[in-house]
Amino acid sequence: MQLGLVGLGKMGFNMRERVRAAGHEVVGYDRNPDISDSSSLTDLVDKLQAPRVVWVMVPSGEPTRQTVAELGELLAEGDVVIDGGNSRYTDDKVNAELLAGKGIGYLDCGVSGGVWGKENGYGLMVGGDAELVERAQPIFDALRPEGPREEGFAHAGKVGAGHFAKMVHNGIEYGLMQAYAEGYELLVAADEVTDVPAVLKAWTRGTVVRSWLLDLLVKALDEDPGLAQLTGYVEDSGEGRWTVEEAINHSVPLPVISAALFARFASRQDDSPAMKAVSALRNQFGGHAVHKAGPTSGSGDVS
Repeated sequence: MQLGLVGLGKMGFNMRERVRAAGHEVVGYDRNPDISDSSSLTDLVDKLQAPRVVWVMVPSGEPTRQTVAELGELLAEGDVVIDGGNSRYTDDKVNAELLAGKGIGYLDCGVSGGVWGKENGYGLMVGGDAELVERAQPIFDALRPEGPREEGFAHAGKVGAGHFAKMVHNGIEYGLMQAYAEGYELLVAADEVTDVPAVLKAWTRGTVVRSWLLDLLVKALDEDPGLAQLTGYVEDSGEGRWTVEEAINHSVPLPVISAALFARFASRQDDSPAMKAVSALRNQFGGHAVHKAGPTSGSGDVS
């Protein structure tokens, strides 16, 4: 099968290589000419035989919207566009309607696997018409992990379902990472535990908390004991926020995922204004000791 792939960044590049290794022809386009197979989107479309399938792997938001709109002017009736980036699911209906007016099909695909996907395969969650999913199935099968299809691929539902599923997936990921991180911090703080990396490594087999994320934490500590090369500043991709917003819209309680998101916000504050206010209030109503700003700090607070 032939595939056009727009965006050859960390994931797109590896996806191209995995699909090629499965025996399919991939024509890629990227603004970096050193890795691109075509000089422009127009050139990419010209190199594909109709009916075409073009997979978009560019940053979510305006870059994706612009790329889809441009493809809508270049592709022909019967072609299909797949958005495999981390777009918000509400963008999918807009993109699908734009392309439908030109007779072009649209699928949204949540993709999980990160930089390890080339070797291990990618978890795929697809939204859109079943007929279009079937047309693109050889590509999905090339990208997903080896083994039963249903253990790495899902046709999640109508347009938007793929990205909605990936949004929730990433929200869960926030909560899992926060739990591991908090457990790690408590182990480090305890005098009783003298080999924290050994404890975490022992959890990777036979325990109920074993997971790939735990394996990656162990790997990170092997490479950088104590994580001394890192700061505690943590960004968020946006999908954690969207997950919490959708939970509010659907009146679904997400205390763990919400707390994990807010913990990332807290990580970006060198000196939290909110906690300053808490400290001041405790000093006012209870006379509790505070830590003064500057070279001299106040006495410790034990309550």
